[in-house]
Amino acid sequence: MSGTSLDGVDGLLVEFTDRPQPDALSSPPLQLHAIGFSSRHLVGTLREQLFALQTPGPDELSRAALAAIQLTDLYAEVVAELVATAGLRPQDIKGLGAHGQTVRHRPELGYTLQLLAPARLAEQSGIDVVADFRSADVAAGGQGAPLVPAFHAALFDAPGRARAIVNLGGIGNVTRLDGLGGVSGHDTGPGNLLLDAWCHRHTGAVFDEDGGWGMQGIVIPDLLGRCLAEPWFSLPAPRSTGRDLFGLRWLEDRLNGHENPVDVQATLVGLTAETVHRACLGADSIYVCGGGARNSALMRAIRSLCAPTPVSTTDALGLPAHAVEAAAFAWLARERMTQRPAGRPTVTGARGARILGAVWPAPLLG
Repeated sequence: MSGTSLDGVDGLLVEFTDRPQPDALSSPPLQLHAIGFSSRHLVGTLREQLFALQTPGPDELSRAALAAIQLTDLYAEVVAELVATAGLRPQDIKGLGAHGQTVRHRPELGYTLQLLAPARLAEQSGIDVVADFRSADVAAGGQGAPLVPAFHAALFDAPGRARAIVNLGGIGNVTRLDGLGGVSGHDTGPGNLLLDAWCHRHTGAVFDEDGGWGMQGIVIPDLLGRCLAEPWFSLPAPRSTGRDLFGLRWLEDRLNGHENPVDVQATLVGLTAETVHRACLGADSIYVCGGGARNSALMRAIRSLCAPTPVSTTDALGLPAHAVEAAAFAWLARERMTQRPAGRPTVTGARGARILGAVWPAPLLG
């Protein structure tokens, strides 16, 4: 998985087991055993190219193809390390779910674009690759996002417990599990995306380590109000978004030019926290995953707004917060290879549940 934050590539080697007759009182239908985790930072020219490709520019087709090749090679490094560290061979792995890097997300125009070279990844890894997870949902009239609620339901649902699972990547999204088998979800808005970009502009750091810089500022109420007045926040679900809307230009349009940069950072923390709070109203408990779970300032703000509802990370449910999205795309690959629909029309707005992803077979041996 490489997400909207553009911070790196995360890989998880995982074994799934279905419970044939789950205990309806306590156990979800899916068991997960994490065998290994690996990560690589996106650095240098590749990260710069992926950022640049978020907006129109010259020679995009060639630049996108070359960036996809570089990103794929990074994916292959992560996969090779996972397999070797586990003492396994490529042929021991049933499938490889690879999300790719989103550079445009315009479901209202009928497309979403993730950069990857899946055939190259299958060739290098020796494993069947599943990629292009979002296109089928978009073709069926859906948003193509978020896709993780189906996985959250399979792993985290608990009868009688109204849980909210919040993923804070570059863009935030929420899964609502009502404890009665119902699943809903939608994007909440900026997660780390604006926090990282503003921090990088003013400190040079690619992200605000543990929220330390943001903690030094104070929320600017008028700025927070202008941000929350964005019409997208009033759209009903299903809804999704990305850098196409929430980039630095969006933020700059709401500044008056006299704000202290650290106070803007604190306000962006408040923006993400408030959108999470609104999305989780009525939940019995809230579990956070993704990079935002490591931002102490953000977690503190979410806990304050959501009190007395308890807020913790998915570590409390048995899966570390940093591994959830990679696990989700491993599960989506598994569903594709067993020909099971993994789309959730109640989340994305598609006309029906669809089998998600396409398969690129590993090269034949010999």
